[in-house]
Amino acid sequence: MMSSAKLLLVDDDYQVLESMADWLREQGFEIDTARNSTEAAKACGSSSYDLALVDVRLGDEDGFDFLRQSLRQWPAMQVLLMTGYGTPDMAVEAIRAGAFDFLTKPLIDEELLMALERALSQRKVLNENSQLKAELDKHYGMGNIVGQDPRMLRVYEMIESIADTRATVLVTGESGTGKSMIARAIHRRSSRAKGPFVEVACGALPENLLESELFGHVAGAFTGATGDKTGKFLQADGGTIFLDEIGTASPAMQVKLLRVLQELSFEAVGGSKTHNVDVRVILATNEDLAKNVADGTFRQDLYYRINVINIELPSLRERVSDVPLLAERFLHETLEDVNRQVDGFSDEALSCLRSYGWPGNVRELQNVVERAVLLGKGPVIELGDLPLELRTGLSTGGSATFTAGQTLKEALEGPERQIILQVLESNGWNRNATADTLGINRTTLYKKMKRLGLEDGAPTY
Repeated sequence: MMSSAKLLLVDDDYQVLESMADWLREQGFEIDTARNSTEAAKACGSSSYDLALVDVRLGDEDGFDFLRQSLRQWPAMQVLLMTGYGTPDMAVEAIRAGAFDFLTKPLIDEELLMALERALSQRKVLNENSQLKAELDKHYGMGNIVGQDPRMLRVYEMIESIADTRATVLVTGESGTGKSMIARAIHRRSSRAKGPFVEVACGALPENLLESELFGHVAGAFTGATGDKTGKFLQADGGTIFLDEIGTASPAMQVKLLRVLQELSFEAVGGSKTHNVDVRVILATNEDLAKNVADGTFRQDLYYRINVINIELPSLRERVSDVPLLAERFLHETLEDVNRQVDGFSDEALSCLRSYGWPGNVRELQNVVERAVLLGKGPVIELGDLPLELRTGLSTGGSATFTAGQTLKEALEGPERQIILQVLESNGWNRNATADTLGINRTTLYKKMKRLGLEDGAPTY
């Protein structure tokens, strides 16, 4: 461990400084020296140290001053203070001020080595924790939510405003828009970040299993319940529980959820003991709950209880300007796991990505990019690396409608016009580029534009 450690030794006594430096080098340390806190600060500004062993008395300067400066400017470096004039009060002051240890001269070799090894061990743990936190932030924090569209900027502002509160949050949006990621970002930016984050896909479980999953059960509560089970609400105690697809909850389950949200207490299935929990609840749905309330399929009182804060995520087709940013992010993430060199997307591929309707939203875009990386062969992702449905513009995120009196040809004109208009706009009304994106020749495009009333340029509304 010590052979790779770099240590800054600070002492105003030149003979002590040099003899200690020589001895520490023999123990495998890489050593730099400084005679005062000014020289020490200069050394830290030009190099990185694992440890600093600093005398308290540095002529007219004070080792405590350097300790406080190091905590502000070089917090990853562990500082050990030493002195020949130590008192118990001074040792307590040093530890409270942030020193890892306080050593009294003359230093005993074995004790010094043990102190340095303990400091290095703690530094390793702190670095590992820092790396873990960075990894969590990368995958689940705000840094993983990409977008410059004004709608997404409002989402960011909302997350910042409500993250560190106890308010219940309802995240709404189409499937694939990233509702789970938003919930995790809220949790990561709250004071509950060190607590558990528990996610439950309510729509994936039948009602009887969902109740047991959320609240747990006791042995013998039902056939097959051979032992006690801890529910998700209890697992999330001190943290956040995320209930996805809440619109699928049955009327009976809605009653139970309303009580938990109001009282933060519940009983396990088949049990009589009441459990109290400290849980922040975030819910999500891709359904129109207000409509469900009007239809009588969702309780009005529960709707008002969960709709305290509503974060509505836009569909990807509503934030087309973010498509290139997201595609680049997914490209880099995919390249971390595969042994390929891909420099980006061709102009034609990006144009195609922008013009597609993305019914599966961000999740679909991520899958498309991963597929293109795995199946592509060249240094950039080309148009031909994208799925056929993207290249032919078969999806615009909308749907065709048929009304009485229409022919099939007339019914299909609306979606066809929308597709062509969308690709024209994404290509700045460049007809050659539009024909290439759609995979048709220019003559066919001109005929279609004339038939659909697009030959005179962008329509006005």
